[in-house]
Amino acid sequence: MEAPSPAAESGFLLQRADFASPAPVLERPRRPALIRPGAVLPADPRKRFKRVAIIHYWLVTMRGGERVLERLLELFPQADIFTHVYDPAAMSATIRAHKVRTSFIQKLPGAKKHYQAYLPLMPMALEQLDLRGYDLVISSESGPAKGVIPAPDALHLCYVHSPMRYLWDHYHDYREEAGWLRRAVMPVLCHGLRQWDTSSAARVDRVLANSNFIRERVAKAWRREADVVHPPVDPALFAPSDDIDPGYLWVGQLVPYKRADLAIDAFNALGLPLTVVGDGPQAAMLKRRAGPTIRIIPRLSFDELRRAYARCRALVFTAEEDFGIVPVEVMASGRPVIAYGRGGALDSVVEGRTGLFFAQQTTDALIEAVQQLERWLPHFDPAAAIARARDFAPERFDAGVLEALA
Repeated sequence: MEAPSPAAESGFLLQRADFASPAPVLERPRRPALIRPGAVLPADPRKRFKRVAIIHYWLVTMRGGERVLERLLELFPQADIFTHVYDPAAMSATIRAHKVRTSFIQKLPGAKKHYQAYLPLMPMALEQLDLRGYDLVISSESGPAKGVIPAPDALHLCYVHSPMRYLWDHYHDYREEAGWLRRAVMPVLCHGLRQWDTSSAARVDRVLANSNFIRERVAKAWRREADVVHPPVDPALFAPSDDIDPGYLWVGQLVPYKRADLAIDAFNALGLPLTVVGDGPQAAMLKRRAGPTIRIIPRLSFDELRRAYARCRALVFTAEEDFGIVPVEVMASGRPVIAYGRGGALDSVVEGRTGLFFAQQTTDALIEAVQQLERWLPHFDPAAAIARARDFAPERFDAGVLEALA
């Protein structure tokens, strides 16, 4: 029996993640990932570089950016790490095994916990880092990292997780959530930081973006062209399960732009079970909002999270994300994804094969998407999701970075 098309049922004009059929609602110009299947690379470009420095904005928790850093360290095992603030206890053994040098921000009061309060000092802190002797500099940018001053003959490659959200597209959201003092000073401070952010981008030799969505934001904020190299997700870490729970899954930090409130409101209305895994400043509010079919769990171990991925009915992904590693991990576990049809999810989820999109961040749109998925789910093929996740294997990331250095 032929599977019904969720997009056809809904009438949404959505765009497939394989970019085969652009449509007006989600249409945006696209650029393929830098590494192409079958591409033949020249001799290993790493041999040209004797000393490598990797600049990462701050090392205080293990999230997606730090997983990318781990992979860069596997590519460049001789690399030294430079960062603003370093908390070894929060880092993986891979990161701790490398020499880590910090800026003067590390010595300021409360820096490990309140590092973002020192954002106005970070441009100066980066420029004080001594990178003489390093012939390859790789900056890992989400917070300030690229504004270093490499040696004149060094190559500077910037891998962009996102231009700083609090300076650009999420500026008004952050200001609205800030206290009165921070709200008062943000216009002046952020104006200067934006100018520095753009001017420091001009000093970078080559730019890589983690998705087409971020490539477009780089072009708008920095006026720089970027190639796309998706973050690595190791499919070997995930496996499907024969035991599927009746409940849906939401995973992420409980902050406004992640839109956990949207998932909670929709599943309250549907009366279906939903597990929310995450913590953050919205936790108390969301617990009050959650109805009897919704569980909120602050955190799970990696093994527990893998089981949750493999056994969930589907992942609900409500944010406009830069890329979004969680949907790829869920697909690697053989489960489908309901994703908001903007941002990095368009690079990973394939409409009608590995999940479906909803076109607006509204409760009604998400409810309709869940109802569509329930009708389509008997036709879902876990093997298609697993195969799609393999497109983001670490080897593809490695090849993309090395091609940028060739």
